Amino acid sequence: MKKTLVKKILVVAESIDVEDSSGTKGRVALIKNLSRAGFHVVVYHYTRQEIQLPGIRCVALNEDRKSILFFLSRLERHLRKKIGINLNPYIERWLGFSLTFLNDRNSITGGLRKIKDIDPDMVLTLSKGASFRPHYAMLNFQQWHDKWMAYIHDPYPFASYPRPYDYVEPGHQQKRKFFLKIASKAKYACYPSTLLAEWMESYYLPLKGKRIIIPHQIVEEKINTTELPKFFLQEAFTIVHAGALMGARNPMGLIEAFKRFVKEVPEAAANSQLLFLGPESRYTEEFAKIKKGVPQFYSSDGNLPFEQVQTLQNRAAVNVILEAKGPISPFLPGKFPHCIQARKPILLLGPYYSESRRLLGNDYPWWSEIDDEERIKLNISKLYKSWLQNKSSLSEGYGELLNYLSVMHLKRVIKKIGNYDFT
Repeated sequence: MKKTLVKKILVVAESIDVEDSSGTKGRVALIKNLSRAGFHVVVYHYTRQEIQLPGIRCVALNEDRKSILFFLSRLERHLRKKIGINLNPYIERWLGFSLTFLNDRNSITGGLRKIKDIDPDMVLTLSKGASFRPHYAMLNFQQWHDKWMAYIHDPYPFASYPRPYDYVEPGHQQKRKFFLKIASKAKYACYPSTLLAEWMESYYLPLKGKRIIIPHQIVEEKINTTELPKFFLQEAFTIVHAGALMGARNPMGLIEAFKRFVKEVPEAAANSQLLFLGPESRYTEEFAKIKKGVPQFYSSDGNLPFEQVQTLQNRAAVNVILEAKGPISPFLPGKFPHCIQARKPILLLGPYYSESRRLLGNDYPWWSEIDDEERIKLNISKLYKSWLQNKSSLSEGYGELLNYLSVMHLKRVIKKIGNYDFT
């Protein structure tokens, strides 16, 4: 056994297109900060388009469009979209995964086999959503298992999620066996959240003793000045929720509390607004109705450019983190570092046990359950009064969290790993 400092990091990422999901935004922030921390980073990615990150060598992995799996996956897609016959549930019960997933795994594997000029000290696999394609591909590279850090961004499979997200999906047993292989083969299991690490270790015993916590990162870079949209009132008390509204993230408690706030504080009607910025959701039709009756309410018709959203978060009076109603939320929201970086109060709506609340502190004043309209209204009212007193200084220090989410903390974590043994 020899001790080797971590200097060269091979990243295998599912995507580095920051516009495709909040998950990818977080993965790209991590990649950038690894490079800024002084590590030599090379990225092989399955974005299926040429994308370069400043100062980082990025290599696109191509989809294998000549395989039988590719042909069958496109046939399945044609039957589903054109004829309405969905074979995927049956395929996943049989194989555990969709044909597209399996072809993607093979495509990533084939691309990585062509690597000849890299001898990494660490291999980091990054994914998004319920995919873990790069992780599946990495199972085929035994020579890298003693250097492999598997980044686990969410529970897997869905039966391992906390309520209300949990359900038994087709191919559950095969998916669980797949993840047990990751837990057994990877040298390190990296999580953005301490609660998520504890949660996953309760489902997969081989993960114990492999825990590395790397939270979502703050990337210190200049945001290109973008023109503010007309719906954003620069001189108003603006509450911003940025990001997707998954079904369980019910915003109606916040909206009703805001409506009560405007009614009970009439002077706020002219200089307050509540904004929801993100893609369409199950609440889109309801939002359209609310907009007609509540002029202070606005919801976007789709995603806005990432830099514009960050600008609006920085200009807002208050940012919102909205989590699902449930007993626990072990996730660290992708927007968390952006909200901390904005240094504005965060209206935290979620379970008593959550990673966001753990980090902000159990005595954080602006927390409530998502359906506690009275407390949400009171918190909005208090924040509004503070904003009226000094509009330019409605801000939070977040000193320890700014450090925790920084490139310097990341560097310390990786350097500590470098003291471990590599074969």
